[in-house]
Formats: sequence, structure tokens, C-alpha cells
Amino acid sequence: MTAATPDSATSPPAREARRLARIRVDYGAIVENWGFFKKQAPTAAIAAVVKGDAYGLGSIPASRALAQAGARVFFTATSAEATLVRKALGEGPQILVLNGPSADDVALYGEAKLTPILNSLAQIKLWDARGPAGLHIDTGMNRLGIGPEELTQTMMALRDVSPTLVMSHLACGSDLKHPMNALQLKRFTDAATLFPKAPRSLAATAGALIGPDYHFDLIRPGVGLYGSGGLDANNPSLSTAVTIDAPILQVRDVNAGETFGYGATFTAPKKMRTATVALGYADGYLRSLSGRGYGVLGGAKRPILGRVSMDLVIIDVTDCAEAQAGAMVEFLGPNAPLDDVASLAGTASYEVLTTFAGTVRKMGVRG
Repeated sequence: MTAATPDSATSPPAREARRLARIRVDYGAIVENWGFFKKQAPTAAIAAVVKGDAYGLGSIPASRALAQAGARVFFTATSAEATLVRKALGEGPQILVLNGPSADDVALYGEAKLTPILNSLAQIKLWDARGPAGLHIDTGMNRLGIGPEELTQTMMALRDVSPTLVMSHLACGSDLKHPMNALQLKRFTDAATLFPKAPRSLAATAGALIGPDYHFDLIRPGVGLYGSGGLDANNPSLSTAVTIDAPILQVRDVNAGETFGYGATFTAPKKMRTATVALGYADGYLRSLSGRGYGVLGGAKRPILGRVSMDLVIIDVTDCAEAQAGAMVEFLGPNAPLDDVASLAGTASYEVLTTFAGTVRKMGVRG
């Protein structure tokens, strides 16, 4: 396992108080997951989506590890993110910016040798053929991208430029059998024929798992690199990229009838032994895991009792000899899988990573 280390581009100021929760990131596992997608789509190029600070795990070390493994195409959401990745990787790899250029940052693309994804006629006009650019066609997400009614105008606006990539994004890829997938596939295939020389990309993490019809020339795994298949159910087994644990502060014996935490939402049905752990929503551990989540200690799941508070959670450690002050309890990792935690929280693995892992990292803790 390769643990995260401080980096001047991502580390917070030294004056920030350190949280007690710690994060350990296995960049080798991220590379292994990138290799998984290479096997899924052997005829396509495999990009790496490192937006959101690589989903909270550190875009600079993640990008470096992936580039050393052979990744040559990277995606970020913003030009600021892309500039950090460019500084980390140097010249060579292609870095595409999904949100596209604005009047405030359009000059930066040339300086940092970034490739914008053009999402609108306004962005095409702003870009004004300054250099290579990709094109996003909206096929049903209705979020970013050129709408079907704008394709003729887009062809005219790009008459002197061949896009370096034509892409779209699946709205329902997390459900492999959702009819929206086939509809978007047809729309994308039809629209992309208008740009016959441009490589094509439709699938991100989940889309790559639907089948080869969705692979085209390039797939864009994001959350899949960091340990989740991105599916609603039956996710593939991927390597664990992140482990987060936190120390026990206090252990106590509690009698039957005693209540726990804010709101007294849990009442002890019998005499119990509990542990208070230095973890809470200030660390990004979601409050929705109150009474639903768990920590792992002594090889077993230890349920959370009552509400998650800002800095503390209480877990049941009855009959657990390892429960001592200072013992570390795992809340995300090989024994507390990302997709399992997300399901219990009633959310997506993306949110778990970018809030939980992302917040611990921002607090300055390195494993």
C-alpha cells in the first residue's frame, strides 16, 4: 500500500488544526483499477478522470501514478484543476477540461496546453479555434452539451476545425438495463457521424460496464478508479483505494435503559460496552449514517449507536477485547467497502468519497 504524502499543491496551511481521523490512499490500487477498465475495453483508449481532487484522494499523486502506468488522457472539471495536473505531469499527456472555457480563463488554456470541451455555441465562439478542442453533444442528460437543435449551427461554427474528441454522457448508466442507455447510444451515434474524423467517447465508469457497443474510441472512468463500479447494484470487485480510520477516545459500560447521543435516539436494550470515536460530520462522515453505519474493530462490524455528531460517533463494542482508548476503528476501507457505506448512507459512492475522504484530506491528515 502506498500511503498519501503531503504535497505543496494540495496540503492545507500548517495553521489548520489537524483532525484525528486519518486517511491512507493506495495509489497502486488506483492503477490496478485503471487496468481493470483496460481489460473491459481492450480496443479503446482509457482516460483517467481526476476532477474533484481525484474524488478527494489527491489529483496530483493519483495523476502521477496513472501517468507512470501509461495513462495519457486526463479529465478535470475546471481549468484550475487542470493546471495543477499539468504542473504535476509536465508536457505530454492530454488534459481535457469538461466545463469548458470562460472569458475569465480562456487564455489559460494556451499557457498550460489544456484542451477544452466545448459545451455550447457561446463557448465555440469564445474559443474561436484557438487550438484543439473537444465537443460535448447532449443526448439526454440536459446538463451540459450542444443540444440536437444546435447541431447544424455547430457544424457551421466548426467548419474549419475538426474536434479532437466528440463526447456525451449517460444519464442512467448506473442501471445497466435502463432504456435511456440505448436511446442515448443511438442519439450519440447519429450525432457523431456529423464529425467523422473525431474520436468518440460515451462511457464513463458505469457505461464501460454495459458492453462494447458503448466503448467507442475512449472511455472515461472516474469513480471506478477509486474503488466503486458506479452501479446501483452488483458492482464489480475493484481494488480498495482508500482507508479511513479514527481513534477511540473513551470506552464505557452502559446499563440497560440508558440513551445515546443527541436526541436520545437509541436506548440500550441491555447492558452494553460502548466506544466514543473521534469522527463526525466535520470530517465528512455523513450524518445520514446515524444508526445505520458501522466501524470495524477486532474483525467485526461495530454498529453506530444514535446520531453522528460533529466530531464524535458512538459504536457498540460489547465483548470486543480490542476496544481500548487509542485503538483505530475503520470506517472506510477493505472491511467497510465504499459501495456498502454509500448504500447505508442513502447516497452515491461519489458523495462519500468527495465529502468523507475529501474532507479528511483537507483537514491535513495523512496516513
